[in-house]
Amino acid sequence: MPPRVLVIGCGNLLRGDDAAGPVLVRRMWARGLPRGVRCADGGTGGMDVAFQMRGVPRVVLVDACSSGSEPGTRFEVPGAEVEHLPPLSGINLHAFRWDHAIAFARWLLKEEYPADVTAYLVEGRRFEVGEGLSPQVDAAVDRLVDILLDGLSPAEAPA
Repeated sequence: MPPRVLVIGCGNLLRGDDAAGPVLVRRMWARGLPRGVRCADGGTGGMDVAFQMRGVPRVVLVDACSSGSEPGTRFEVPGAEVEHLPPLSGINLHAFRWDHAIAFARWLLKEEYPADVTAYLVEGRRFEVGEGLSPQVDAAVDRLVDILLDGLSPAEAPA
């Protein structure tokens, strides 16, 4: 049975705060997922993320960002705001971001594209290889786990 909700954590576990998405997925797994919810570690494979979205009604992507805001700041971006990006020219797999994954999925999946896509971005402080999460991002990831688990509809509640 396919999931009703798919949470995908994007990012690189080896690059400090860039690990926010995969760490969130691991924390959700550790807490226990409600029936109908699946988590996936999207790592840095944006195109793979698009394929995992096929036919799932609700998708949540979580990634780190670097916008110059206060570390740990959380942004919520409706997928509809980025699903029609201009054609991706001159891009390679190492520069394939969360918004590219959403736009690529919209183009690729057509009628199998999810009805509800949301991206949560957590402002990072450090992205150096070998670093762990900064305290601000660590706390923001915990808060986001609570928000996501608490926000599931009754139909998605544990059995």
